[in-house]
Amino acid sequence: MAVVPVQMDGGRDADGKGNARVMWDKGPVTQTIARRLQEMIRSGELKAGERLPSQRVLSEQLNVSRPSLREALLTLETLGLVQTLPARGTFVMDPATRPAQTTWRYDDAHDLREVFQTRLLIEGELARLAASAITPDALAGLQSAAAQFEQAWAQGDLVAHVDATWPCIRASRRPARTGCWPRCTAPSAKLLTETQRQPIPNTDPDRMAQSIAEHRAILAAMERRDPDAAQAHMRDHIRNTARCAGLQI
Repeated sequence: MAVVPVQMDGGRDADGKGNARVMWDKGPVTQTIARRLQEMIRSGELKAGERLPSQRVLSEQLNVSRPSLREALLTLETLGLVQTLPARGTFVMDPATRPAQTTWRYDDAHDLREVFQTRLLIEGELARLAASAITPDALAGLQSAAAQFEQAWAQGDLVAHVDATWPCIRASRRPARTGCWPRCTAPSAKLLTETQRQPIPNTDPDRMAQSIAEHRAILAAMERRDPDAAQAHMRDHIRNTARCAGLQI
């Protein structure tokens, strides 16, 4: 998801002022912004220790709204790529000095431990239900999402790596026949996704290899149509993820 310059009406914008418009390709705007900034950091266009332009200037450069930009910067901060300091601005983090734990952005409203415990209940049961009714097509969808998850990590694309987890969960609800899942989880989707980002700065390659093995174990249990094993593997995975965030659940 990159920034794509597009000229409309012979290079004029909607107001006819002759300014080339910057359009975003498919995908949620906030995540697209986050991936674009992440790529600028990975390529060295934004260097470790460098202060980003103000949100006003940066939103104008990227032609996005300030609320969307602010949300994208919060995503990158959770991933340990940037740090915002009061009255000083937002800086690119040096990998050698990244904090082991980042701030839980919803701390004023939701306890991180409780959100992980909620995942333990919901996703564990979801895996159990899915394993008992999964179809070959649904299993293929899960395997594809898991492959995207692994590929994004291998490429160092942390934003896409986390994004790939949520399609995995959405795919698993279809064979589980839980039609009310989207309505029930929509209000908490950001919380659940944030718990997937939270451990990233503290995740070393060995732990990620273990996490990938846990995903494969969940899929193997579903392929065997073994509900109890699918639930147990999912719950173990969530507990291990919480441990990376400094929590025992």
